[in-house]
Amino acid sequence: MFTNPEQFANATKTLFDLQVETFNALASKAVQGVEQVVALNMATAKNSMDNALAAGRQMSQASDPKTAVDNLQARLQPGVQNAQAYGEQLRQIVADIQNDFQQAADTHLVEAKNTLSALIYDVTQNVKPGQENAVEIIKAAIDNAFKGYEQVTMSTREAMRRVEEQVSRATAQLAAASGQAPKT
Repeated sequence: MFTNPEQFANATKTLFDLQVETFNALASKAVQGVEQVVALNMATAKNSMDNALAAGRQMSQASDPKTAVDNLQARLQPGVQNAQAYGEQLRQIVADIQNDFQQAADTHLVEAKNTLSALIYDVTQNVKPGQENAVEIIKAAIDNAFKGYEQVTMSTREAMRRVEEQVSRATAQLAAASGQAPKT
């Protein structure tokens, strides 16, 4: 077993630090992704507003109703294309976030496994007769902590996969709608 309680405390602290580091890395990636989405939304909103104002000017300056309707129809296809471009950019941002999450999680998962392996090795090296039950309890606690860590990592990956699926589905719907848009 550990020759002194400080070894166990240091090993436990290392695992905790790895978990905090992983959480911080993932939170940082999430914030960066949100910043990118906000910037995309702001640019898209500005572009949409500019296009709406231009369309309003064209319609108000139209000489007859047919010209106004023609101008409106001429703006539909570019609007659908802009929506598709937005969906594609959003999908790319989500895919980048997912890749960053996966890389960060994989890196920290390897570090945690190595630390746990060393901890288990230390626990089993200096076992005195009669302490086998204590060792098994510590091993089980360490194993359970690692399983929880893996579960959080897998849940994060699943959540990111679902977000990417939703964005892809919305982009596909926009693509289908662009095929149905009236043409001039």
